[in-house]
Amino acid sequence: MRRRILFAVLAGSLLVALLLGVPLAYTAWLFVEDTARRDLQDRLDRMSAEIIAQEGADGLVVGGLDTSSLRLVVPDGGRLLVVYPTTPEDAAARLDIGAAAVPNPLVESLSMGTSGSLRLEAPSEDMRLLQRQVLVGVTLLVLLSMAVGAVVAVVTARRLADPLRDVAARARRLAEGDFRPDPRRHGIPELDRVSDVLDAATVEIAGRLQREHALVGDVSHQLRSRLTAVRLRLDELSTHADPAVVEEAEEAMRQVDRLTTAIDELVRASRNSGSELRTEVSVVGELAGVIADWRGPYKEAGRELLLSGDPSLRSRVTGSRLREAVAVLVDNALMHGGGTCTVSVRRVSTHGGGSTVCVEVTDEGDGVSDELAPHIFDRGFSGTGSTGVGLALARALTEADGGRLELQRRRPALFALFLGSTRDESAPAGIREPR
Repeated sequence: MRRRILFAVLAGSLLVALLLGVPLAYTAWLFVEDTARRDLQDRLDRMSAEIIAQEGADGLVVGGLDTSSLRLVVPDGGRLLVVYPTTPEDAAARLDIGAAAVPNPLVESLSMGTSGSLRLEAPSEDMRLLQRQVLVGVTLLVLLSMAVGAVVAVVTARRLADPLRDVAARARRLAEGDFRPDPRRHGIPELDRVSDVLDAATVEIAGRLQREHALVGDVSHQLRSRLTAVRLRLDELSTHADPAVVEEAEEAMRQVDRLTTAIDELVRASRNSGSELRTEVSVVGELAGVIADWRGPYKEAGRELLLSGDPSLRSRVTGSRLREAVAVLVDNALMHGGGTCTVSVRRVSTHGGGSTVCVEVTDEGDGVSDELAPHIFDRGFSGTGSTGVGLALARALTEADGGRLELQRRRPALFALFLGSTRDESAPAGIREPR
């Protein structure tokens, strides 16, 4: 940021210096020459007045021209050629005053009628020297303006870039969950207003998070209490004389235990959204329990639920988030899909040269309509009268772990859950991450 501001101001200063400096230098060059020529014209005017004063009533100079006053007006090293009217026999006389020859002269002339004229030659070295001096002065002025522009650029860049960097760093800390207030202000009204807004947002977000954490704690406490009561009732049923009742009660208790564990993990994840809860797990092994839980509902619906993939594929994720997101997708396929539902786990290469684990959930139903597809992950939107929370929750859980959830195909529906990228040099070269 600072470099861009510095270069922009310097480029503007250089452009202004060139646009003003070049015409100014050219004008100054011509001004010096014009001043020298006006001086020669003034000398010629005085000479012509002296010659006219020596003319008689008939306009002729009789007895020769007195050149003593004319020599005083001729510049040093200059030469004057005078043609003046004299007796009728001679008509006009010519007179040279000053140096015999002038190198590189600056010439001015003056006509005094039909038989008289003046031609004055002066050395041009002094004028050229003065022109060069003026050019040096203009150049120094341009360089001075550029130096001032550079100072202004540095001050402006520091004045703008540092506060912008501070505000950006503060916004980043806010996104990372650092809600400490920052009383610093930079004296720039616009940036100070942004800081004021960030202060207000910090207070509001911190208050909301505190209320949400309290609500999550209360809800989880109530759920665990109810689940404990349910488990106690099921524990009583496990002593029933009928073996079938005992088997169903024990299976129900296992489901209650898994649900209690899932609630505890989700509560911990909601209180700490960082990477501390992520561990490297076997994705297929983590999803095996989800598939086992949902095979019963699928069997009751006359459908089949399959899990495929290499058990050695591992990824650093939060287990509860992964299981809950895939459970939402499997439930969605059961409610709105048809035929066999397949959950497959595979590795795909990323564009950065690494790789990531992809979990795909697909079925053989009619898929997602074109009208519903753009809004399928919007919270509260549903085309079938449901709550519209499930897919939005699945995407939020996936993104909280640094992954993403996408609808890769509409008919039949194919949802792809991309987990966090991992470097793997052995990944097949021909497989690329779908976009």
